[in-house]
Parts: sequence; structure tokens; C-alpha cells
Amino acid sequence: MEEWLYVMMIKKTKEYRKLNKAGVIEHVGNLRKLDAEGSIELAGAFKGYPGMAGMFILKAKSYEEAEAMCKQEPLVVAGYATYELYRLQAANKENNYLL
Repeated sequence: MEEWLYVMMIKKTKEYRKLNKAGVIEHVGNLRKLDAEGSIELAGAFKGYPGMAGMFILKAKSYEEAEAMCKQEPLVVAGYATYELYRLQAANKENNYLL
């Protein structure tokens, strides 16, 4: 059975420079919620890549479910960021590294 993860690449908008502590707290609250639900495989911020804020690797049953999570991210809702969503098939020993 193929298993997919979903990579949310978070891109800064011009509004990102206006991001304040309250916005960061909302963002972290969303991360905590997704983690508690078991929907986050990995999340982090990028340093040294202009225009890129960070990424989430989401666990979801479908692309549509992952996209719904992306649309609820407070950075996106407030206009501080946009996103691109990609399906990722992980290679591991359980699937013989996709061989």
C-alpha cells in the first residue's frame, strides 16, 4: 500500500515583516493542535533562504485533507504567508526504499 506525506512549503509575503508576537503565538498554537492530532511528521523554520519561512510535513488521508490543514494555518489566514503543497512518498526499509 502506498503511503503519502504532504509537504507544505511556507513562503513569506510582503506582510510577513509585520508579523508580531500574537501572530507567532497563533502559529505555534496551530502546530501544537496538529501535533496533538498526530498530523505533523516534522515542522521547522528556514534560515538563510530569502522568501521562505519554513515547512510542515503533514500526515493526512488525502491531498484535500492536507490542503484544508494548510488553509487553516494562521500565517496563511492572516496573509503573512502563502504555501505550496506537494505529495511526498517516503522511501524507507518498510517499502524497500521504493524499489
